[in-house]
Amino acid sequence: MSKEQIGSRDGGQGRISPQQLQAARQTVRLCSGLSRLELARTICEHWGWETASGSYKVTACLNVLEELERQGRLELPQKRRMTRWSTDQASGAVPTQRTQPGAPLVGALSEVGSVWLEGVQGREAAQVWKEYVDRYHYLGYRQPVGCFLRYFIQSQKGLLGCVLMAGGAKAIQARDQWIGWDRARREQNLPWVTNNSRLLIFPWVDIHHLGSHVLGQLTRRVRADWPERWGYEPLLMESFVDPEKFSGMCYRTAGWIELGRTTGRGLARAGRLYQSTPKLIYVKALADDLRERLCGSPLPRRVER
Repeated sequence: MSKEQIGSRDGGQGRISPQQLQAARQTVRLCSGLSRLELARTICEHWGWETASGSYKVTACLNVLEELERQGRLELPQKRRMTRWSTDQASGAVPTQRTQPGAPLVGALSEVGSVWLEGVQGREAAQVWKEYVDRYHYLGYRQPVGCFLRYFIQSQKGLLGCVLMAGGAKAIQARDQWIGWDRARREQNLPWVTNNSRLLIFPWVDIHHLGSHVLGQLTRRVRADWPERWGYEPLLMESFVDPEKFSGMCYRTAGWIELGRTTGRGLARAGRLYQSTPKLIYVKALADDLRERLCGSPLPRRVER
């Protein structure tokens, strides 16, 4: 059975068969009242496209469907006008009084008392977390795609910051060489890499060694919380640090390994290349045999829904 190459926007699925293409056309024809997102979810079910946690690869499927449409091989329904709610989700939260700067907190870690990571639970807490990140992190807030965990940095002195763990970067040369996997294994096992994409300590907080202390706790929490939330255990954490803004010392102190720098080339989208500044690459192993497992056969995925 021959398969057809779609391109690099397929989320690691590689190729689709003529039968899959025909099934997608039939689904679009029979379910013309569905939105593009709903169609992608339905087609994922037919194609068996699932993430490591057992959810559907809706974004990857939607990318493939839109690429097929550009090639004239599929006709999708018109895109629906974005609502106010979806716009807010994409761009972050509107600042309110509840995230106004606090009183300056300066001193030694021992003077703060207990510090811990508190998982974000419930819609109200999630909105406050988004608002803090969008307001005080230099990259702002962006809705994470796929599996993620959000935390508040709490203390006996009050709230100190926010942390986000999300999916690993699709391709990073220094990281991929360090792991030793080829493209096929990377696309197959990338969900077992998770990215510390936001580490925010509020600008009015200046507590010595707070960052490395939080990162030490983060390793333990991710090992425990990711399997509980998403049904599988990640093997590696990564993070990228802008050397023009931060030294990365807190990662090194917490036992993360510096692998070098990114190239500064951002994600490519439909013929466009988004430039970025080179970032320091840090990784933290969550298993002693991570290379063997990431470079080996497909890792077990959660099957229950």
